[in-house]
Amino acid sequence: MAEWESGAGVLRLPSGRLVRGRPLSRPLPPGPVPDFGLYLLGKPPPAVDWPSRWVRWPDFSVPADPPDAREALAEAWRRAADERVEVACAGGRGRTGTALACLAVLDGVDPADAVRFVRAGYSPRAVETPGQRRFVARFPR
Repeated sequence: MAEWESGAGVLRLPSGRLVRGRPLSRPLPPGPVPDFGLYLLGKPPPAVDWPSRWVRWPDFSVPADPPDAREALAEAWRRAADERVEVACAGGRGRTGTALACLAVLDGVDPADAVRFVRAGYSPRAVETPGQRRFVARFPR
């Protein structure tokens, strides 16, 4: 996991779990491929050569099916304990940042601090809309 740990877009959660956020609009970064991908798009993502899950999540919005998103995020969090997990949307900021903030909540970060945590560790522009910030603030642990 050392090469994964130092890769672009990798966020270290308080537990030590590593999750890579990235934009699907850019090529796959160099290095090892994910063991699992969680893709957040309004339509099905392109096929990948590793296990993955799609959450229907329109751009600049929140998941269309919040219980499904909660289940998918919990799966990504569990897998990140010993697998290379990536979370991605088209631009890699709003939906990806929101999902990373929810993973931080699952990892023990207070929901009121999760957006700040992700902006500091992943991207200062993560979590783009007030609705996305509310989604994180209300995300169940």
